[in-house]
Amino acid sequence: MSFKSPLLPLALAAFLTACAQPQPALAQAPAKAKAMVAAANPMAVEAGLKVLRAGGTAADAAVAVQATLGLVEPQSSGLGGGAFMTYYDAKTKQVTGYNGRETAPMAATPKLFYGEDGKPLGRMAAILSGRSTGAPGAIAMLSLAQSQHGKLAWKDLFGEAERLADGGFPVPRRMANAAAGKGGQAATPDAVAYFTKPDGTKVQAGEIMRNPAYAASVRKIAAEGPKGLLEGAIAEAIVAKVHEGPIPGELSLADLKAYKPQAKPGLCRPYRAYIVCVPNAPSGGPAVLEALGILQHTDIGKHRNDVEGWYLFSQASRLMYADRDRYIGDPDFVDVPVEGLLDPAYLAERAKLIGPSAAATMAPGKPKGAGPRAPDATKEVSGTTHLVIVDQWGNVVSMTTTVESVFGSGRMVGGFFLNNQLTDFSFSPEDRDGAPAANAVAPGKRPRSSMAPAIVLDKKGAFVAAVGSPGGPSILAYNLKALVGMLDWKLSVQDAINLPNLIAGGSFYAAEADKFSPDVVAGLEARGIKLTSGFGAEGSGLHGIEVTPNGLRGGADPRREGVAKAP
Repeated sequence: MSFKSPLLPLALAAFLTACAQPQPALAQAPAKAKAMVAAANPMAVEAGLKVLRAGGTAADAAVAVQATLGLVEPQSSGLGGGAFMTYYDAKTKQVTGYNGRETAPMAATPKLFYGEDGKPLGRMAAILSGRSTGAPGAIAMLSLAQSQHGKLAWKDLFGEAERLADGGFPVPRRMANAAAGKGGQAATPDAVAYFTKPDGTKVQAGEIMRNPAYAASVRKIAAEGPKGLLEGAIAEAIVAKVHEGPIPGELSLADLKAYKPQAKPGLCRPYRAYIVCVPNAPSGGPAVLEALGILQHTDIGKHRNDVEGWYLFSQASRLMYADRDRYIGDPDFVDVPVEGLLDPAYLAERAKLIGPSAAATMAPGKPKGAGPRAPDATKEVSGTTHLVIVDQWGNVVSMTTTVESVFGSGRMVGGFFLNNQLTDFSFSPEDRDGAPAANAVAPGKRPRSSMAPAIVLDKKGAFVAAVGSPGGPSILAYNLKALVGMLDWKLSVQDAINLPNLIAGGSFYAAEADKFSPDVVAGLEARGIKLTSGFGAEGSGLHGIEVTPNGLRGGADPRREGVAKAP
């Protein structure tokens, strides 16, 4: 089965009638690759490349990459987490958005994260509790996508992850650093037991580590599909683990068995001479498209990496976050005004709010279809990763995958960590007047996400580039930066990734201030924007692949350990 986006033809038609200028070319460099994998760890990249060499598709390779990342980057994603994927079918030029976001237990109430005193739990108490874990969706989502777009047998996609788990793998630096933490999830009994050597010290980068329990889990999933995770012995272990402790959760075997991923047409909109496609709500995709739609009304393309360019970027970001925080939730449970947020007239009005100097705050707008919504009380944290794959036929996967916080809830079963994804819900379900929060908890509901894996097409529907990042709520700004860098400033994917990060919220600006030129820092301050470092957000982990006249070219964020390689 395949899903054709009804928005793509409309977007293309709008583009053809509204834009007469020729398509700008992305930066070029010698390259001959026809297939490529970009991901956050070289071992995971190699797992994907092996699948591509064996004749697998991008969907096949994504399974192998995720299975390996769950072993070598457990602080970011894994078998116990969720994901969003944007998939491009080169033959049909169809774009599909896959939703593997976790779901709340059917026993969940709007005050899931309230204590016995009637007040919201503290952030870390909620994360470490059994209540934070939702039914995991990444494996079920991958199974759905692979069944629709794969060529190889599902059972043959886990071999590298199993081999590394059984035979041993060198501990990556980021994993060792996360494991060395003295508090939070790194201090849970399960994490301490997993990362502590017989001599009582924590694992160090480069040491060989084995995880036979993980090998057994992937063997079971390889043999049985998602049922191997969501039913039977592993599912029973998940439920038992979630029910442990002074604040137990209510996730049940029925909740796990009932989990269903979603596949819907990709959300696509024209931007300049391109079409940008993302998953729909509750992902961060609509927010990224809104920011691009606002920037469409500016001349940011004439201001490559200068004061005006970053000023326009920051103000569009603020408008994007204001609307996203107020209106985005699970569309199966609340009315999400995506069409209103992306309406050209609304975007033009929002763009007019960008004045010569920065306003003190940015309020949410009133898009068509928006009802009364309470101010958001969601506090996202960060334990996420991104991968991009292009196969020999030109099919593309752009996938962001997560266990939410670093090491998720800190609870392990079967050699992997459980997610704490439900803490992505708003802790406060309504405001003082009873207006509901779009992202309030409800039984079976999926929490709002910032994940926004993007695929860029040209005006004829041909693949141009794919990019995405981890980073909690900062994902939106990271992805927007990369897209502006490539599409407006004509940078290569690597140079766009390398640009300094700037996150602009309603009333704050956080940035890699030391990476901006002194002129940009001074110029922004003169316009009411003071860049500060040390904002506590998870750093970017952007990965991307683009098409050049000479073949594919990849980019990997130097802030992490990833690489982009061809078979």
